[in-house]
Amino acid sequence: MSLPRIRLASVALGLLLSATAVHAQPTRTWVSGVGDDANPCSRTAPCKTFAGALVKTAAGGEISALDPGGFGTVVINKSITLNGDGTLASVLASLVNGVTINAGPNDKVVLRNISINGVGNGLNGVRFLAGKSLVLDHVTIAGFTGSGVDMNISGTFSSLEIHDSTITGAPTGVRVANTGAGGALSLAALADVRIEGTTSHAVDAGANGRVTISNSLVSGNANGLTASASTSVINAEGNQLAFNENTAINAAASGAQIRLSNNAIYNNTVGIGIAGGATVASTGNNRVFANGSSAAPNGGGISQQ
Repeated sequence: MSLPRIRLASVALGLLLSATAVHAQPTRTWVSGVGDDANPCSRTAPCKTFAGALVKTAAGGEISALDPGGFGTVVINKSITLNGDGTLASVLASLVNGVTINAGPNDKVVLRNISINGVGNGLNGVRFLAGKSLVLDHVTIAGFTGSGVDMNISGTFSSLEIHDSTITGAPTGVRVANTGAGGALSLAALADVRIEGTTSHAVDAGANGRVTISNSLVSGNANGLTASASTSVINAEGNQLAFNENTAINAAASGAQIRLSNNAIYNNTVGIGIAGGATVASTGNNRVFANGSSAAPNGGGISQQ
């Protein structure tokens, strides 16, 4: 190769490497209550909002809050972690959804130590429309007109985990459904969760929704755990369901299934409700007491082998 061509190739390679360096995104970015979305979202020059930092963070990365602040609503379209560890990180969502996940089929999203407030007129606290998985860890959700968490997937297998979290002041606390064809399921696992003050259902397992809830408090709602479709299943173990205005355990549609083990079901208007064709199965170790009325489980004892 001639010298001019060698020099030309070297210049082209240098430009390519420079462009790659310019466009490479960091895997760790930062937001601050006094940040600016025009910043690079670095530790020393943080962004102002989660949305501003999201476009500058590599897929699979993490956006961390440096200090207390309201970091805005956000639509998440890739794998990411929003982390408010050690701060008062919040999302204020008046008249809109707080956090929307509309990501790819292999994308994983984590929301950790964040308060999401709808101030009484927000739509949904967290809306999960597409993605492989969503984890809510130490999240507080309040003040929405739809659902605290609305998992409404269409046709792909997806999972939701909620633990050590509180949901209050919405018509529905957690709604889980999969409306796609082909029998794809939406799976949700709730552990150490408080759901209080909802005006419709604390948990609603809709079409193709599968919910496991354990070690949680479901109190002061209109209804507690509701399996509302023929293809919905709820497994409940070690929970306390008390002072719910209508029905604490409600297999509300023909074909719906609820399985109970070691739950305390006290002081509800109806302890257990079972629609025609629905099933509530019990291990026989639930404590059902001081309710206005309660149906006996009709699914037979669950094997304890």
